[in-house]
Amino acid sequence: MEQLKHECGVAMIRLLKPLEYYKEKYGTLMYGLNKLYLLMEKQHNRGQEGAGIACVRLNAEPGDEYMFRERAAGTTAISQIFDTVNHKVSNDLSVDSPFVGESYMGHLRYSTTGRSGLDYIHPFLRRNNWRAKNLVLCGNFNLTNVDKVFEHIVAGGQHPRKYADTYIMLEQVGHRLDREVERCYDECRAEGLSGMALTHEIEERVDLARVLRSCSGMWDGGYVMCGLTGSGESVAIRDPWGIRTAFWYRDDEIIVLASERPVIQTVLNVTSDQITELEPGQALLVDKHGRHRLEQINEPQEKRACQFERIYFSRGSDKDIYQERKEMGRNLVQQILPAVEYDLDHTVFSYIPNTAEVAYYGMLEGLDDYMNGLKIKQIEALGHKATHDELRKILSKRVRSEKVAIKDIKLRTFIAEGNSRNDLAAHVYDITYGSLRPYIDNLVIIDDSIVRGTTLRQSIISIIDRLHPKKTVVVSSSPQIRYPDYYGIDISSMDQFIAFKAAIALLKERGMADVIERVYREALAQQSLPEAEMTNVVKGIYEPFSDVEIAEKIAQLLTPQEVTTKVEIIFQTIEGQQRACPHHTGDWYFTGNYPTPGGYRMVNKTFIDYYEENS
Repeated sequence: MEQLKHECGVAMIRLLKPLEYYKEKYGTLMYGLNKLYLLMEKQHNRGQEGAGIACVRLNAEPGDEYMFRERAAGTTAISQIFDTVNHKVSNDLSVDSPFVGESYMGHLRYSTTGRSGLDYIHPFLRRNNWRAKNLVLCGNFNLTNVDKVFEHIVAGGQHPRKYADTYIMLEQVGHRLDREVERCYDECRAEGLSGMALTHEIEERVDLARVLRSCSGMWDGGYVMCGLTGSGESVAIRDPWGIRTAFWYRDDEIIVLASERPVIQTVLNVTSDQITELEPGQALLVDKHGRHRLEQINEPQEKRACQFERIYFSRGSDKDIYQERKEMGRNLVQQILPAVEYDLDHTVFSYIPNTAEVAYYGMLEGLDDYMNGLKIKQIEALGHKATHDELRKILSKRVRSEKVAIKDIKLRTFIAEGNSRNDLAAHVYDITYGSLRPYIDNLVIIDDSIVRGTTLRQSIISIIDRLHPKKTVVVSSSPQIRYPDYYGIDISSMDQFIAFKAAIALLKERGMADVIERVYREALAQQSLPEAEMTNVVKGIYEPFSDVEIAEKIAQLLTPQEVTTKVEIIFQTIEGQQRACPHHTGDWYFTGNYPTPGGYRMVNKTFIDYYEENS
């Protein structure tokens, strides 16, 4: 599986007791900080390009700092951040130490824009001398219409210093927060309040739900946005289509929100039924006193929760995701059997480490069910009282499973050039020699998805060929990935997909290149339509071919010239994927059916860019 850059991870904590309570019960003032560290480490899979944390301390005196932020870049960012924070507080730990507070936020970053560096790592911070106007923001999101949001805030008189999605959203939300504070200020002044009494009353009246309603209605995309204010309010909001995920938990000591459910289960030792999913278009709001409420900020749309969360992104320790991944593997059995001519005696089954392991177990269970059915028929066919030897011969049949592929260390290839670099890359995976009988046994090896196919071509298929299987069958537990994603995954150009390359190659081979030109013209025409009328014309590239034809072409494109073994590639069907994940219908990368208008606009624009760069 080639590594995908994908959705970020978020974590939020609000302590509900005085800090001294945690010191007395848990022996430390760093209880909240320690829980934040665990929530982030347990979601490390979601962001390895950088991380950041923020903390707000309530009831600070004027002149004392009450908002703290620390960020770092790179795969060791979490360790760097908490080492730095621990160093700052270890010498004189008290309720006045930096990063000792009641509200915390954590973010793990995977870039979806290609931008890197500390300036682009969340949380983003907006400062002001009024506590209630201070805002720190982070999110797991990608919007399809950042340009429109930018134009909107510029038209309102703002002058953003950067053209970056999170920064633009910070300025948009921050501006509306300013207006909300000023509304409360005018009300309180009219009532004769002044001084700190004015400040405290403003903080009581500020309504973050009102702020969110004035901003988020124009956001097109998948998102979970989280915010903290300097006055101690916390908020998290989910997109109306439920594309991105968020879960929360509350007891009498703490409120926690995270991108994944089992993370909260593990860190707080609670059961899954104690954890609540944030619903589409909904916001979780916590005021400065720790009182929480749920508000419907945007009208929920047809829920299109991302299926890649289930296939790959989320940790497989979630009880539902674990079963869904097993079902993906089980669903493939009826396609695998004819590919090996139903010859289980001469077929070895394995998986590509490590994310396909759970689907592999499901595939084995499906094969065991098939094998048991065969055994029953063979016993019934004996037609007489079976002898001990006859039964032993039938019952001893097993599905042959081996660990054939081994993911080796990440080799350092940066000093190599040309073919030597490719040669080094080919050794990212190794094989278990002797795991099958050369030229006799078929090998079926399952992966979770095939996006670009680079790892298959450069490493896996070639190195597996050294075992000399009779036939190699590569199985993808997800369907063919045909379309870009614009809601979080870093696969946003058309020619990254091996399925797209296969379809283009078939069109050219069969004298149908005019289809490419036609789709280009249709995509151009789409750009002038209102978004509500747009459709995905790129589907026309795939329409002339069956799924099997495209899979056969993919196998041909991904099989290196020197490989002598026949290679077949099998993909999960769309129907099988839907059966495995019935409650997560966000399948636009497979079907091209985008959940928001911006998806259709961007897929057509992406094809235009592809065509014009290659014409």
